[in-house]
Amino acid sequence: MRKVYYIYNPKTRTYDRIYPTLRQRIMSYLRRLFVGMGLGAGTFLVFFFIFGSPSERSLRIENSKLQAQYHILSTRLDEALNVMKQIQQRDDNLYRVIMQADPVNDRLRLASYGNTNRYGELMDMANSRLVVNTSKKMDLLARQLYIQSESFDEVVDLCKKHDEMLDCIPAIQPVSNKDLKRTASGYGTRIDPIYKTIKFHEGMDFSANVGTSVYVTGNGTVIKAGWEGLYGNCITVDHGFGYITKYAHLSKIKVRKGQKVVRGEIIGEVGSTGKSTGPHLHYEVHVKGKVVNPVNYYFMDLNAEDYDKMIEIASNHGKVYD
Repeated sequence: MRKVYYIYNPKTRTYDRIYPTLRQRIMSYLRRLFVGMGLGAGTFLVFFFIFGSPSERSLRIENSKLQAQYHILSTRLDEALNVMKQIQQRDDNLYRVIMQADPVNDRLRLASYGNTNRYGELMDMANSRLVVNTSKKMDLLARQLYIQSESFDEVVDLCKKHDEMLDCIPAIQPVSNKDLKRTASGYGTRIDPIYKTIKFHEGMDFSANVGTSVYVTGNGTVIKAGWEGLYGNCITVDHGFGYITKYAHLSKIKVRKGQKVVRGEIIGEVGSTGKSTGPHLHYEVHVKGKVVNPVNYYFMDLNAEDYDKMIEIASNHGKVYD
């Protein structure tokens, strides 16, 4: 029904009907049109910002799912890294101890990819911190798996060579000394017999008559055989696996450089050459470049009781000959 408009006429005190012009009617229609469009646009914007578009709602749900998946992946990576840490500890403290191998360097296991911009392309992503941290954990786990695989390959190789290693480890006394009476001086700080100053004695001295046989204490290769300064006539044997032994002050040398020797083989005779105050054998054991106490390497030559006695004798100052 068409609307009818009236206006009050104060002169006649009546309502006169108004007939709007075409322009007025057009303007009225336009006003109503624009008001309707404005209300519609406003309503649309309110719904859009509060509830979002269907595609945006779909993307929001998908993004939420991705975040949840990344959180789950990050948690599982943390668990995997903890398991890897336990494997590494077992490798260092059990397998490598048994095989007498050095533990894997932590720097090698935990090495990163340096300052390369490896994750630069991920920084522009939404939730970049979560994505980058998860990627770093994944890379760390992959690297540790590789290093651990290499370590186990090395342990397996050491296991295959275990019998050979046992034959090479110095494990007997270098002179016949069943009654332990030839044990003269042990490893440690001693008074120098010539200079009368305190010095560190890097081996053990065995007193014996000139010409007494000297035995190599493990399988190996002679790397030095001849005069060596204060040591006099000296033999150095490389047993492999990080072990080296030295036999000093000999009267005779019965091996040559490069010769293969077997544990118990006679390699020389006791003497008093070099810096020496009497006939004796000075014997040293080196493990991976460090001088160690030879008393720990007679386990194939002494029973438990004699071994305890040997340790007691070696711990005393005794008589130092060099």
